[in-house]
Amino acid sequence: MSSPLTHFDAEGHAHMVDVSDKAVTSRTAIASGAVIMQPETLALITEGRAKKGDVLGVARLAGIMGAKKCADLIPLCHPLPITKVAVELAPDPGLPGIRIEATVRTTGQTGVEMEALTAVSTAALTVYDMVKAVEKGMIITDIRLEMKEGGKSGRYTAE
Repeated sequence: MSSPLTHFDAEGHAHMVDVSDKAVTSRTAIASGAVIMQPETLALITEGRAKKGDVLGVARLAGIMGAKKCADLIPLCHPLPITKVAVELAPDPGLPGIRIEATVRTTGQTGVEMEALTAVSTAALTVYDMVKAVEKGMIITDIRLEMKEGGKSGRYTAE
C-alpha cells in the first residue's frame, strides 16, 4: 500500500520525509489571515491605546519568531535555514480587524509553507492576546497559503 501523502510510510505510519536527495532551490511562501474584532477594539489598536503596548509591533515580532520556531511546533517539519521573514499587519475597518500577511524565504531542499502559515497564526494569536482584556469574542480566520514557489512542484497560487 503506497500512500500519496509524503508524511506517511507504506504501512500508514507517520515519519519525517527524507529530503536529502532533493535539489537545493530558492523557495518562497506567502500566507495570510485575519483577526476580526469590534470597531472599538480596532480603534484601541490603531490609536495606540492598548494597555499592553504596541499591538501590531509585538505581533509582527511574534510572527517572525513563530516562523523561526516552526520545526519545534509542528512534529514533522524540517528545521530550515530561513533567509527572510516579513510579517505585515494592516488595520482594515471593513472587517473590522487586522489583516496579516507573512512572506518567508529560504534556499533549501524543502519549502517554507508551514513557516509562513505559522508566522500568520502566531501574529494573529498575539493580536488576540494583546487585546483580549477588552474583547474575548475576536475571530481568527481565513489563515491560508496564498503562494509558494520553488522546488519540484513549482509555483502554486491560491484562487
